[in-house]
Amino acid sequence: MRQTVFGIFDKSSEAQNAVKNLLDQGFSESAIDVRKTREEQNAARSEEHTKSKSNEWNSDGYRNFFSNLFTDNDEEARTYSEVASRGSVVTVHTTSPEESERAAQVLDRFGAIDANERARDYRSKEATGATNKSRTADSDSIPVIEEELEVGKREVETGRVQLRSRIIERPVEETLRLREEHVNVERTPVDRPATDADFRNFKEGETEITEHAEKAVVNKEARVVEEVNLNKETKDRERVVRDSVRKTDVDVNETHRDDERRNR
Repeated sequence: MRQTVFGIFDKSSEAQNAVKNLLDQGFSESAIDVRKTREEQNAARSEEHTKSKSNEWNSDGYRNFFSNLFTDNDEEARTYSEVASRGSVVTVHTTSPEESERAAQVLDRFGAIDANERARDYRSKEATGATNKSRTADSDSIPVIEEELEVGKREVETGRVQLRSRIIERPVEETLRLREEHVNVERTPVDRPATDADFRNFKEGETEITEHAEKAVVNKEARVVEEVNLNKETKDRERVVRDSVRKTDVDVNETHRDDERRNR
């Protein structure tokens, strides 16, 4: 289902930034329309007298556009046309509720104004101006304006600490003293008469001696030698905020002529 999402911006630069982000989000250029502010349209007309007026949006053009959108609410159409005629309008044609939601989020993020609230501001200023204008016939006044300093606080990111573990290898060596056994065969030449003991051993047989040797045995044991923890410590600090505020100071100077005083 085709839908129309629009946003009204005070500045043309805000509208252009919103359009650029919409294109980055995947919206097609043909689905996006930008209406310039009234001042920009007047400047364009003065520079290009031969330019076609098909894209110019006067007050009737805005009224017709919003009348088509708010077919059942004439008051809403008048409100939006009044605000849009003073700003820049970005219109996005979408094909699904999801696209409409994404487009609305982009327009809001880049500064789309609340038309109803802005219309109330315009009407309040116009009413105040009319009241002041009616008073100038009988009297004159200077508004006394005083600024007030409002100090608040907001949370910002000032840094971060990140732990990353990795496995590294390093060569190690140990020196061991290993023992080995070796059997030596010794022949000793003799020349003596055979004894009874020699005759008792004068028979076939075997004699065996086993050799032994020590070998290096390697074993690894994993031990926890350190623990690294992350935690946050919160500290409060005081900061003195210095600024200046302005106030209207009215000096009253009275001037009287002597002859006027005598006649009173």
